Amino acid sequence: AVHSSHGYLLIFFAISLSAVDIFHHIVRVIKFFRGPEKRTIVRFWRYVILKKDLEQDPTGPEYTNLVEDSEEYEEAKLGRASTELPHAQNDGARDTAHWANEVHQHRRQFSTASDGTLFDSRSPTHSDDSLHNFKLQHSKTQVTFLKKIGNGTFAVLERSLVLCGLGMVITGIVTYTGGCRENYVNGCLAHLIKGGIFWSYGLLTFARFLGSFAELGWAWNIAPVESRYTAEFVESFIIFLYGITNTWMERFGAKSGDPFTTKQIQHIGIAVMFWFAGLVGMGIESKRVRKWLASSAFSSVPRSSDIPQEAVTEPASYRGSFNPFPALVIGVTGAAMAAHFQTYLFQVQIHVLWGNLLLGFSLLRCLTYFFLWLGPPKSVLPSRPPTEALGSFFLACGGLVFMFSTEELTIAAMRRGRDGMPRFSTLNVYLLTCILDVMMFLNVAVAMTCFAFCWTLCVVGFKGWLKSRNQIITFRSSA
Repeated sequence: AVHSSHGYLLIFFAISLSAVDIFHHIVRVIKFFRGPEKRTIVRFWRYVILKKDLEQDPTGPEYTNLVEDSEEYEEAKLGRASTELPHAQNDGARDTAHWANEVHQHRRQFSTASDGTLFDSRSPTHSDDSLHNFKLQHSKTQVTFLKKIGNGTFAVLERSLVLCGLGMVITGIVTYTGGCRENYVNGCLAHLIKGGIFWSYGLLTFARFLGSFAELGWAWNIAPVESRYTAEFVESFIIFLYGITNTWMERFGAKSGDPFTTKQIQHIGIAVMFWFAGLVGMGIESKRVRKWLASSAFSSVPRSSDIPQEAVTEPASYRGSFNPFPALVIGVTGAAMAAHFQTYLFQVQIHVLWGNLLLGFSLLRCLTYFFLWLGPPKSVLPSRPPTEALGSFFLACGGLVFMFSTEELTIAAMRRGRDGMPRFSTLNVYLLTCILDVMMFLNVAVAMTCFAFCWTLCVVGFKGWLKSRNQIITFRSSA
């Protein structure tokens, strides 16, 4: 019943977002057909479908008064021409300068609509027009700011549908199989939520490798426009948020006054590491903090003018973000989980498997930083370091095995193995059964990860194909 209600709520949420998007398109269609621009299929596709503003037309609203006040403009032009006519007959440079010096003595016709634009600030309506223009500009700034907030919020909510869909699939499997009941609830929640985060993190990292978020500079490239937040800052923020919330959730299920268990202390220690390592990562990514840290380099110089200009030029490494703390957190978590105590040997081996996969991602991310430090990105095109492709695969696969390592699932796997060989219960046969089961877990996780990566490639590629249809760009070879 709970799964069904969540599903209906998610459907309603998706329909609401679709309704908002459809309404926005309808508004743009109406504006397109009511506007003065020439109606073509290309313009319709660009303005309505791609949501891009049309090119600025010189007959736009800001020029309305200049065009409509034709009589006033012609009268002012004639008056000005009659004043300039005698000067045009004299010697060019000297008389023109003399006329410019006596410009305030010339006869001038004032317009009631556009004199503040055509003529100088001595127009009798200049103050009122300036105040009106200031208010108009202020209101436009507010509208633009609210529009940015609205677009950002809608984009986040729209992309959250993917995570909500993943959650519905996981809870649907749990509901269908009848798992995660009674004493297994907290353990299932921990494995499924945390494993789902690593799984999604791996898919997102692979999408970055393919070129997603290149417009923000998150695809290991130079941002085409200045971006306020780097990908490492977002990673550090998510790590910080994960740690600050998970620190207090480890005591779920414990009664008041119960002592801390060894497992609780282990998990709380990892959560605290996420908390403060995320803070350090965000601090390193802050441009203001970086300026503060660099200010000590000039403390010994009495005057800033004495420093050569080339000495304060940012080094090439400033073009990229080399923040090792997200990778450090994931690597330490993997190493700790590989050494995590479990009741059965098979459960230990499963934890060692996904712990080593997370540790492999950490090492590969450090290799990415090493190679990019030697050769920082110089283009707005995605650089696609191969270490990120491998690292994202290890991360996603490790998150999936993490979800497989619930106590119920591992016990069910062990029972299946013992049922297959009931008469051979020696240690060697038991170890062989564990190895076979670990291989099965790994093979299933690798197969599902490959399928998910193929789906991600199709989605990102289809999105890029749609964008390329209206972009005429010739790529220059680096050879």
